[in-house]
Amino acid sequence: MLALSAGTVAVSAGSMLVLNEYWYKGFPRRQFHFYNDAGEWLQMDKAGHVFTTYFFAKYSRELWRWTGLPRKKQIWYGGLSGLAYQSVIEVLDGGSANWGFSWSDMAANTLGAAAMVSQELLWNEQRVQLKFSWSPNRYPDPVLQRRANDIYGVNLLERMLKDYNGQTYWASVNLSRFFPESRLPKWLNISFGYGADGLFDAYENVWDVAEGHQADYSHIRRVRQFYLSADIDLTRIPTRRKGIKVLLQALNMIKIPAPALELTSAGRFRAHAIQF
Repeated sequence: MLALSAGTVAVSAGSMLVLNEYWYKGFPRRQFHFYNDAGEWLQMDKAGHVFTTYFFAKYSRELWRWTGLPRKKQIWYGGLSGLAYQSVIEVLDGGSANWGFSWSDMAANTLGAAAMVSQELLWNEQRVQLKFSWSPNRYPDPVLQRRANDIYGVNLLERMLKDYNGQTYWASVNLSRFFPESRLPKWLNISFGYGADGLFDAYENVWDVAEGHQADYSHIRRVRQFYLSADIDLTRIPTRRKGIKVLLQALNMIKIPAPALELTSAGRFRAHAIQF
């Protein structure tokens, strides 16, 4: 148990160094403060908080399972570990001039931890798993390309972490667990996704480019995207190899590309042969 605690601290510290390199580095610091960002980015950042906390809570619980702790302690330790990790990030935000400690972020973090804990307590399994997918966006307009480089970064990892226009968050439901008498494949899921497009600033597509000058791209509509798609629960694939089981657990946080239906807040409906 002590070794696991030390390992958890080490992994958390390492991930904080990565965050500092790709998220906070280069931004000015200031005294700890609060910031209300509940209405920003069409809540894509909040979806990210829910998913990330769920991710850490779920795998922290899996690690605590190996210690032999009683089942409920595993669950609660896992949930609280995920929440604590995200709370540290909120403290870092609170000391950044570009952000601040956000209560709405903390609410999203709590929701992510609760999504794991409640399912384990109720069903002793994750019947509804939160997943993530991302596809790179192209910005042919040179002004938009510079803007994307400024706010979303230039390398692959930065874009995956920051570019809300390419992210989708999913709630993937395992049908056979809800309908055990059916003949549905145990690996078959149905997923409900949420994404956004046309985001180049927090509230509207107008931003400062120089002192006294702004770029006005308010003609680009900011839209919410809602998806319905098939998915695969990789943890339902039978295998006796522990290493493969661990790998499938990790990969299962990524939504498998599949056909999908999309409805946007602008009223547009379309079908995708493959949706990432």
